[in-house]
Amino acid sequence: MVRLGVAKLAARRGTLLKLAAAAMFALAAAAANAEMQVGVYGGWNGSFDSDIHLTKPGGTNMTLNDVPWDGDSFGPPPYWGIRRTYWFNNAPNWGFMVDYHHAKVIADQGAVVSVSGTRDGIPVGPKDRVGNTFETMEFTDGLNELFFGGQYRWIFARWTPYVGLGVGPAFPHVEVRRAPGPPNPRTFDYQFDGVTVEGLVGVEYHFGPRFSVFGDYKLSFATNDADLVGGGSLETDVWTNHVTFGVAYHFGGAPVPDAPY
Repeated sequence: MVRLGVAKLAARRGTLLKLAAAAMFALAAAAANAEMQVGVYGGWNGSFDSDIHLTKPGGTNMTLNDVPWDGDSFGPPPYWGIRRTYWFNNAPNWGFMVDYHHAKVIADQGAVVSVSGTRDGIPVGPKDRVGNTFETMEFTDGLNELFFGGQYRWIFARWTPYVGLGVGPAFPHVEVRRAPGPPNPRTFDYQFDGVTVEGLVGVEYHFGPRFSVFGDYKLSFATNDADLVGGGSLETDVWTNHVTFGVAYHFGGAPVPDAPY
């Protein structure tokens, strides 16, 4: 996997988002009268239990099954996202979207789960506490996911239901340290470590010719294969529920028709 320092990845993440925005502006230049919209949102995320496979030099090759995750959506930094959509002139119900969200997942250290394999060369199982393996196991500066995909909407005067589907890179902030802590090395960096997909369904309400509020439900899936400081790797695939609420600004094209503002 590609490991980057905090400053470098923050710059790379900003560059990636800028490139996505630049691509949307290029589309706008190609069809200046087409409708565009950009929305920002907050909300809540909660992930399903998932398996964690850990390998480390010195005889650690183990799997923890069905580890529960805490999303901590309202703790700093809170859950947030941004979405930009270009609606096609010749097919205004269809659009191309770029969607990014910053969600968190934190392993439940107190959970007792099924385990198998070896830890430091010693067989483990059949049950063990997550905290006996990890002092820290989380993606708390973002299970960052960026999606490129499509949206379809049903256009009415004020209410606009929609659905969407996207795929893109996952670049979480990996925070991992083996128990009991120091002197075990700490992994604390951003990594491009997998692929993510999402599906969404929602509804938008226009309260002005150019402004709307929206809410949606999203389901995302991310593969994560992270490199660890000191050698070894950590693999986990995470399914996440998202409930979001936001506000959007529409530009280009014509204002929403027939709405008595």
